[in-house]
Amino acid sequence: MILLIDAGNTRIKWQLQAAASGRIDAEGAVAHEDIAALSHLGQAAASPLRVVGSNVAGAVTAARISTALGVEHIEWLRPGAQACGVRNLYADPGQLGADRWAALIGARDLHPGACLVVMAGTATTVDLLSAAGEFLGGLILPGVELMQQSLAAGTAQLPLATGRFTPQPRNTVDAIRSGCLQAQAGAIERMFRQVAGQPDALCLLGGGAADAFADLLGIPLRRFENLVLHGLAVAAAH
Repeated sequence: MILLIDAGNTRIKWQLQAAASGRIDAEGAVAHEDIAALSHLGQAAASPLRVVGSNVAGAVTAARISTALGVEHIEWLRPGAQACGVRNLYADPGQLGADRWAALIGARDLHPGACLVVMAGTATTVDLLSAAGEFLGGLILPGVELMQQSLAAGTAQLPLATGRFTPQPRNTVDAIRSGCLQAQAGAIERMFRQVAGQPDALCLLGGGAADAFADLLGIPLRRFENLVLHGLAVAAAH
């Protein structure tokens, strides 16, 4: 069995696959405070368990995951210059986040043409991948909820908004919510312009916060919930 782990800033996503077939046997997510609950995965595996992961939550989280699973070795993905058909053009390839690297690998496996790889969570990442498999660069911006929290924390009169999206907001909470969603959609659409003219250009959109603004995007779009886990599966197979 292969256990895939995506240790993000807010949650730990996981997927248990049959090593030979790639069949997904189970999947789920836990909050950081509930990492101990992962222990059932190590106990339930009917065969030697191989664990492959992406971690952007730090060394302490990595150690807690290892302890919970009862395994000594986790194959944490390390960004490099090239892997699985993707060439990393970051100035320092090792500085790219492991989750972004995994998502790019997953995107390359899912779509052979140029694409924009978007993951929406605590932060939103927006990465350009050429038809030749070159990671050209990308954006990192606060996610929807983080944008709203920053307005509430940094201003005297703006609340933590519980408003709704509207094209022409006419109250403060709707103005905040709509502004944060428009900011996400606008950044994504502006980046997509760089590949829009290429054949079969596509935006691959994943992450738990993506549903909040997916309907606002006026670009070719495919939702794929677990881009990081899919990329980890591809990397593990290689």
